Amino acid sequence: MGWSRITMGTAVAVCGGMVVCAAGASGSAAADDGSRAGKKTQLLFQSDGERPGELVDLQVVGVATRHEQVVVKSPAFAHAVRLAYQQDRMAEPSWGFGYQARGQIAMKAKRGRYPLTVEIAGRVVDRGRVRVVASPRPSFEVSGSLQGARPGESVGLFFDDLYPGKTGSSFTVHSKAFKAPVPLRHDDHGGYWNNPRMFEAVPSVLPDAEDGTYTVVLTGPDGRRIAERRLTVRAARPGDHDYKGKVRGPEFFGKHGDPDESTRRFRVPAGGRMHVLWRDASPDAGEEKRLTATSPAFEEPVRLERDDSKSADGDDPRFYGLARIRFGLDGGSYPVTVVSHHGRVKRSSRLVVTAAPGHHGDKPRHDGNMSGDHSDRGGLPAMAVIGGAALAVGTAGGLLVRARRTRTGDSR
Repeated sequence: MGWSRITMGTAVAVCGGMVVCAAGASGSAAADDGSRAGKKTQLLFQSDGERPGELVDLQVVGVATRHEQVVVKSPAFAHAVRLAYQQDRMAEPSWGFGYQARGQIAMKAKRGRYPLTVEIAGRVVDRGRVRVVASPRPSFEVSGSLQGARPGESVGLFFDDLYPGKTGSSFTVHSKAFKAPVPLRHDDHGGYWNNPRMFEAVPSVLPDAEDGTYTVVLTGPDGRRIAERRLTVRAARPGDHDYKGKVRGPEFFGKHGDPDESTRRFRVPAGGRMHVLWRDASPDAGEEKRLTATSPAFEEPVRLERDDSKSADGDDPRFYGLARIRFGLDGGSYPVTVVSHHGRVKRSSRLVVTAAPGHHGDKPRHDGNMSGDHSDRGGLPAMAVIGGAALAVGTAGGLLVRARRTRTGDSR
């Protein structure tokens, strides 16, 4: 839960995505804790309706001096809640010290409104109310789009078992739409932290799942069937916005280069390394888990991973991976191919590989259209001795340097 001060005597709490305003204590509803004249202690909590067994965040601010006994009590709680000192932005000197803890609504609590008090060293310093609603029956939900989940797409599984008398925490979902049985777990730090009996998972539909309706079965700790739902799977079809996406590539950039500098005209030496880049405005669901680039020039297929860096924000989704060029490869032009959208899209680009100096297949090419070489460069210039003169052939700009002949007394 996040808290922030707005004006004196007012604070805002964000709980489970809902903004809750807690007015500062005033009049007879608030009391000075007795440690500093005029200083008001406030409870930041407003009930919008809690279920039996739910957790609630409680925060008290404005305590003038440090206390060890800051307690929140209510008949709605299973027991009194002792708050701990929080050294954070809510504990500024101008606001006094802050305390926080999580309380739990008793499972036996009935519907209605219950009083709530804040005590410091046994003295009531603020009051509030908590509203308890009826417990709904356990429910099992499978999320998915109205037109059906795409092959490879992630779907949400949620089992809400917060109901009197329910126990156990080992629940599993079975379906032919998934690769294997899916265990459901509770996440103490997730969006449903306040429901200790919300069990969830986000599996992916099989990337090659056929169109159809699949049964999704929830089982309990003993393997018994608790509930079942239906999941519709439908691959993209002609006319759908994501049928073939909007692809660009494959393109290339150097081992230590930047994706923004990618180009289709690229040279790399045999044994070198370089990146393959692919862009798609509407990739298939789960595409980032199976995109690869292949080439007879590569030591092995290259897995293209999604670029989640901030440099890609606002741009089409892009994927890239580091390729290793085979050693001893003949110089020449080699195709690099990427297949996406379940085989509906296939694109190739040509990559120029320069063979190692002295290799039998080395055929230097001088193509004025080949620019933007960001490949690895290393090693020393090739040396040759011609007619007693040393020649150094540089790799940059085609530089040729002739060493002076050493004088040995010959005046020629």
